[in-house]
Amino acid sequence: MASLTRSTAPVQLGVQLAGRGAAAGARVRDALAGAGLTLRSSFTLRLLAEGPVGQQALIDLLGVDPSALVAVLNELEGLGLVSRQRDPADRRRHIVTMTAEGAGALRAVDQVLAQADDELFAALSPAERDQLARLLDKIADDCGDQ
Repeated sequence: MASLTRSTAPVQLGVQLAGRGAAAGARVRDALAGAGLTLRSSFTLRLLAEGPVGQQALIDLLGVDPSALVAVLNELEGLGLVSRQRDPADRRRHIVTMTAEGAGALRAVDQVLAQADDELFAALSPAERDQLARLLDKIADDCGDQ
C-alpha cells in the first residue's frame, strides 16, 4: 500500500517562486485596492512621478496594449490623478501628467505598499530583504525583464 506521507523531493525554485509570488501579488493587489488603485494604475503613477510622459512612451514602458493603457488613463483621469493634453509640438501625440492629487495618491500607495512589504517579509532581517531584492534584480536582468 502506498504511503501518504509528504515527499522529501525538493520543490523546484521556479515553482516555489511562482507560488510565493502569487500570494505576494494577491496581498499587494489587496493593499492597492484599499487605496482605490490597481497594480497597473499604480505602475502608471510611478512612471509619471518623474514628470510628464507621452502616451506612446507609457505604452512602451508598461508593455501593454494601447487599449489597456487608455482604460487605465481614463480611470486615473476620472479620479483626478492624471491629465492628458495634446502635445503642442505634435497634435497627434498626448502628454500625460500626474496632478497634485495623483502625487498624493502615490504617497498613499507608497505607504500601503511599505506596510504590505513589512507583513510579507516580516521573517527577514533588513539585510536579508536587501539580499532578496538584489537576487530578484539579478534574475530579472538575466531574463531580460525590467
